[in-house]
Amino acid sequence: MIDASVAQRQQLVFAGLVTLGMAVTVGGALGFEHIGGYIPCALCLMQRDPYYYGIPLGIMAILSSALKLPAWITRTLLLLVAILMLVGAGIGVYHAGAEWHFWEGPSTCATTAQGISSDVGDLLGDLDAKHAPSCTDAALRIFGLSFAGWNVIASLILAAIALRGAAKA
Repeated sequence: MIDASVAQRQQLVFAGLVTLGMAVTVGGALGFEHIGGYIPCALCLMQRDPYYYGIPLGIMAILSSALKLPAWITRTLLLLVAILMLVGAGIGVYHAGAEWHFWEGPSTCATTAQGISSDVGDLLGDLDAKHAPSCTDAALRIFGLSFAGWNVIASLILAAIALRGAAKA
């Protein structure tokens, strides 16, 4: 059997890894939006929700392990993170499938048009330069995968890390 302090250190490492991974993933999405100018569609925004809920849970798991609280607390928090990441992967599969036209996407894919200027003189230029997001057309593909496809991979890896950390008790 693993010594309790060794198990807590391992949980701390896994909690830190999964939390850092979630922050980097959602930070990358925010970077593409705010720096790269990619306006996210409704499904893109929905895929971020598990990260927004998972990061605070990951921080609580780090604190729980660092403060040497009972292992079941850290384990529960990591299991919740894993569930959130699996939900995120599911949303990503749905979105990627809609982009590849394996199935129909949502009937409406409206989001607020962030990035369109409120300056009337600039409005026509912005309307020509910016295009409304689509849930069924990938804005960019990297190595053949859209952002939704990459989110599936990231979510599954993060879920595996969280589950591995939860098993260390």
